[in-house]
Amino acid sequence: MRGRKPDLPEMVDPPKSRCPSPPSWLAPHAKAEWRRAAPELHRRNLLQKDTVATLESYCTAIAQVRECEEIMIRDGRVIETDTGPKRHPAFSIQSSAMREARLLAAELGLTPQRRGKQQVDDG
Repeated sequence: MRGRKPDLPEMVDPPKSRCPSPPSWLAPHAKAEWRRAAPELHRRNLLQKDTVATLESYCTAIAQVRECEEIMIRDGRVIETDTGPKRHPAFSIQSSAMREARLLAAELGLTPQRRGKQQVDDG
């Protein structure tokens, strides 16, 4: 989406429920990202039923980025093929996952720009 992102509604009262645990089907890196991001969304009262799927997708994209990085650390970013050196296939997967994670983070209000705006609003 182009243009300025709409302001997210600010929390009026702290949430009364507990922050949900990560779904059991998430990969380990995705669960780690959930544990990092979900409490902040929950604190801002933004982790509702309609945003859980977006958070799951965001966490999955972050996990793909990390998994691809581990593969490229192990194999190298350039691999030898019959036709000569080529960029590792994980590089393209990682680039796509990074782009998706960035877009989903913006949707969830998890970007540095959003945090900076919140600090100004809170001050």
